[in-house]
Amino acid sequence: MQTNLADWAKNSSYGEEVDAILRKCVHCGFCSATCPSYQILGDERDSPRGRIYLIKEIVEGKEPTSITQKHLDQCLTCHNCETTCPSGVQYGHLVDIGRELVAERVTRTPTDRFRRTLLAAGLNSQAFAPAVKLGRMLRSFMPATLAAKLPEARPAGALPVGRHQRQVLVPLGCVQPALMPSIDAATIRVLDAAGISSVDISRNTCCGAVNFHLDKVNSSIAQMKSNIDAWVPLLESGQVEAVIMNASGCGAFVKEYPFYLRNEPAYVEKARYLVQHVKDIAEVIAPEAATLKAKFKKPLPASAAFHPPCTLQHWQGLRPLTESLLADLGFDLKAFGEANLCCGSAGTYSVLQPEIATGLRDRKLEAIGKTSPEVIITSNMGCMSHLQTGTQTPVRHWVEVVDTALSA
Repeated sequence: MQTNLADWAKNSSYGEEVDAILRKCVHCGFCSATCPSYQILGDERDSPRGRIYLIKEIVEGKEPTSITQKHLDQCLTCHNCETTCPSGVQYGHLVDIGRELVAERVTRTPTDRFRRTLLAAGLNSQAFAPAVKLGRMLRSFMPATLAAKLPEARPAGALPVGRHQRQVLVPLGCVQPALMPSIDAATIRVLDAAGISSVDISRNTCCGAVNFHLDKVNSSIAQMKSNIDAWVPLLESGQVEAVIMNASGCGAFVKEYPFYLRNEPAYVEKARYLVQHVKDIAEVIAPEAATLKAKFKKPLPASAAFHPPCTLQHWQGLRPLTESLLADLGFDLKAFGEANLCCGSAGTYSVLQPEIATGLRDRKLEAIGKTSPEVIITSNMGCMSHLQTGTQTPVRHWVEVVDTALSA
């Protein structure tokens, strides 16, 4: 792709990077075949190639409009296009820069600003957990669409006592401890069964993804720095060997810290060091699969469909490892079509873009339903809650199912 960046873009901190990404694109359109928003909307501007052209126009001097913003907003940032692209276009980095440029130049409607501010403030608030509890009490009085966003409460259960020689950090995030505390508890128990203890630093904080994708970039950067300040000393001192993520969305975002902090000299090297020690729960459990399987006290479900979140398979490239682990543990995984496509959750996307998100959810569940699984398993809370709103089949994090098999 030929480019002619405006002077202001050339002289910016991202000018060379944007130019290099744009020039890699060869207009082939392979990305359109695997882009979930394009599959639903059928508009070239809602394909990666179309959005690349929109961003190219901006950095070449054309003023963006609310229409530009709409098409960038409708991207799920699933990175499926990066998996498909034969030229190695780093679309994810480009669309992040493009969205920031548009946010600086286009004023959102009051309604849109209010929704985004409310989501950012609410999901990051200490009042979120009490609000969830109250919402569950008042579920019968709530609109069905809102009630569906509140998953049924599952008790966390008791945590193991004692310490193993191997120790890791399982950070408590912003939303998961309130909505699904059973995931963190199950993770800690499964790690314990594998001979690994989790260090508790009693600190709930967002990885920064929520604010970042709601135009609150400065707040997101502050959260990233805070996490680095809390986690890196534990790694450097040898108190923990790794930071374990049981939500693939959080893991994927944290692994992008070096990019997001590229203009922060005091933090970028720390971010690179951190990323070397950030592991998805599957990466840590995979070598211990035989040990865990030998400790099962209950059978696994007769059949399961594994939905690989986009943040696991396209951002982190961990789908093969996770599915191999699940097979080694004894899961009978049912293959289904379009497993590469996004389910429509994408963080707050399902709230901000409900029609597209629901269409993708239903498409995903239709494909899964053809295999008639006893349970749907995944590795990201957002995918779990979103898929569960459209099916009676239980949707669980795979670590919860393993935890049940280990329990007496």
